Amino acid sequence: MKKLILAIGLMALACSSFSQELYVNTEPASNMATGSLGLRLENQGFFKPDYKNRTSFEAMYGVSRHLMVHGSLYVSDYYSNGQHFEGGSVYAKYRFLSIDTVQKHFRGAFFAKVSSINNPISNQEITLEGDNSGLQSGVVFTQLLHKLALSGSASYLRAFDNRGGYDLTPLQARNAVAYTLSAGYLLFPKNYRDYQQTNVNLYAELLGKTNPGHGQSYLDVAPAIQFIFNSVCRLDLSYRTPIYNDMTRNSKNMYLIRLEYNFFNL
Repeated sequence: MKKLILAIGLMALACSSFSQELYVNTEPASNMATGSLGLRLENQGFFKPDYKNRTSFEAMYGVSRHLMVHGSLYVSDYYSNGQHFEGGSVYAKYRFLSIDTVQKHFRGAFFAKVSSINNPISNQEITLEGDNSGLQSGVVFTQLLHKLALSGSASYLRAFDNRGGYDLTPLQARNAVAYTLSAGYLLFPKNYRDYQQTNVNLYAELLGKTNPGHGQSYLDVAPAIQFIFNSVCRLDLSYRTPIYNDMTRNSKNMYLIRLEYNFFNL
């Protein structure tokens, strides 16, 4: 029993020491620890022209040191007068590159996501988080440099017709390219003593998307702050706003609140 508690503690401490790459609006190339389960409850929304919000529940599991999977369910009032169940998505990430040195590492991963959604299609942006049925695949690279973590990704999205008879029109984009650049900095603690210390991380993320052939694109900046308690409980707060925007979408000027809890060594 003592060895088990020690192993869990060391695993939690290792995860805490790399917490600055637990980005709020994007995923890093790093994976969860093998046998770990993470549960997320998230709310996103906007206040103009009217207050609308979406709640999602997400479960994540570390299958191996190379592979992790996510499953998500979505509920919102974006397309109705009241909250309704929209559908779900499945995400997988495979880490193919890992170069580790003292307080540094460089990692690369492929990722893919598929969603099935029952909503009208009224926006120009293709998103698989409750708005569109579709497929996304891409690559992400993450560099850890002591207290600073940098990450960039590029991906392709293909939209399908939504369930419920909601079809894309000939004028709506079916293809999109997404790109992100993220930076995370470990603010506290200054020195690690044990895994019960509270971590505070600051983030700045650039989130962009383009619909080729349609003249539609945007680039957002999304600052965020993150608190990690006892190395297992995480609170994320973020707000994204456009640097430039030429696309009708829900994600413009949007807040994000997320609570996550992790179970190790299952």
